[in-house]
Amino acid sequence: MSTSGTPLLEVTDLRKHFPVHSGLLRRQVAAVKAVDGVSFSVNRGETLGLVGESGCGKTTTGRMIMRLLDASSGSIRFEGRELTDLSQRRMRPLRRDIQMIFQDPYSSLNPRKTVGSIVGAPFHLQGIETPNGVKKAVQELLELVGLNPEHYNRYPHEFSGGQRQRIGIARTLALKPKLIVADEPVSALDVSIQAQVVNLLEDLQDELGLTYVVIAHDLSVVRHISDRVAVMYLGRIVEVADQADLYTRPMHPYTNALLSAVPIPDPNVRQDRERIRLKGDVPSPLNPPPGCHFHTRCWKAQDICRTVQPPLEEKRPGQQVACHFPEDGGSSVPARSVPVADDLRNPGRQTG
Repeated sequence: MSTSGTPLLEVTDLRKHFPVHSGLLRRQVAAVKAVDGVSFSVNRGETLGLVGESGCGKTTTGRMIMRLLDASSGSIRFEGRELTDLSQRRMRPLRRDIQMIFQDPYSSLNPRKTVGSIVGAPFHLQGIETPNGVKKAVQELLELVGLNPEHYNRYPHEFSGGQRQRIGIARTLALKPKLIVADEPVSALDVSIQAQVVNLLEDLQDELGLTYVVIAHDLSVVRHISDRVAVMYLGRIVEVADQADLYTRPMHPYTNALLSAVPIPDPNVRQDRERIRLKGDVPSPLNPPPGCHFHTRCWKAQDICRTVQPPLEEKRPGQQVACHFPEDGGSSVPARSVPVADDLRNPGRQTG
């Protein structure tokens, strides 16, 4: 996984507020601030992991990048071109370059269509002609993701969860995209199958020069596949850093708390690590607290945290933090404490 050149994707001050209506006249009385001023960039050939608790806004961010949702405000630039003001008609040609892997391999595939129809659909929708026909192109894609080309005429219900996700990945690759937004690509799969799919995504990136935005809540998956990681909390990014720095020297208190909750199989290591227990629940995005959104659960919060929103600033080379009182960067999780899937790697064809 390498990076080069100017950013392929630039997101600036992105916001998505869902209106809440009430009364007979359906007047807007409030708004759910699902995404509240998110900014990040992704370089060519890079994998950015977007992590956080359920409801933090990471999936909404991914859908806005795909233009499946329209942003309330902010900027999304792909190869220097602004996407937020494009109509669906003008956006359609760009969908060749920006594709998405969906979370649920069971509901993202049409059960009434064969694998050949599902994977070949992008060619027909975009009017793309292939040198040896669509069937040959689909069979090559199936082989690329580790499936048997003879599965062309089978239906989704005949496959396991891991195989269905591979079918979805093959469909995503049909138009040779430059950027792939992967929304929880392995969370619905068994742990052993997760390793195979993650390794497949890495192999495809090396082979095809892909750029990923991987949305996940599983810190072990993010650590294994990402070059950089952005941590979200209640609609905002609170820390962005290289994968190694984030896991060994986290600076935001929320990142520290997340990493302290990761299970460690080694009992000797577990005894030496402090478990940070956050008090209270995540505030509602319908009425987020002023200042730093995390101050209601933070053990370091002071008066300024309750009134002034901390900007996302570079506190260390390559490490940005939105906190008035960041941690000193000491490791709360040993380097090998987060389990990864290296030992499950098998470069041969997988059918799970």
